[in-house]
Amino acid sequence: PTGSARHPDQLRIAFDGDAVIFDDEGERVSRSDGLAAFAEHERLRAGEPLSGGPFRGFLDALHRLQQAFPTGEAAPIRTALVTARSVPAHERVIRTLREWGIRLDEALFLGGRAKGPFLEAFGADIFFDDSEHNIVSARDHVAAGHVPHGIGNPGRPGVSGG
Repeated sequence: PTGSARHPDQLRIAFDGDAVIFDDEGERVSRSDGLAAFAEHERLRAGEPLSGGPFRGFLDALHRLQQAFPTGEAAPIRTALVTARSVPAHERVIRTLREWGIRLDEALFLGGRAKGPFLEAFGADIFFDDSEHNIVSARDHVAAGHVPHGIGNPGRPGVSGG
C-alpha cells in the first residue's frame, strides 16, 4: 500500500537535505574533494548553521501549519528528512534545524544506502530530492519530485558553478 493507503488521515512529506532543504555547500565539497574531505569539512563546521536551500521556505510553512495541530503519530502532517549523510555530518544538520526552530518528525541519516525502502517504511506520500539517481530509487516505493537545484544539476535554473 502507498503512504496514503496506510495513513489515510495524514500527509507525509519527506525531503532530502543537501540542495533541497539546505544549500549544496556539502555536496560541492564532497564532489570536488571526496567523502573524507566532506566529513572533515562538516566536523569543523558542526556549530555553523547551513544556509537554506530552495525548499526551506516550504518546510518553514509546513512547520507553522504543524504547530496548529497535536504532535505525534496522530498529527495530520508528518515530515521527514531522508539524507545520505551519516555520522559525523549529521550534527550540523541537527544544529541547523534547531537554529531555524524547525521540528521534523523523523530524521534518517542513511550513510549512502538506497532511500526508497526507508521512504516506504515512513509511508511518504511524496519525497523531494535533487538527485535524479535518488528519485529513480524512490519512485519504485513512493511519489517523488525532482528538485533541479545545486551542483548535481548543472545547466538548470538556479544552478551556478556546476
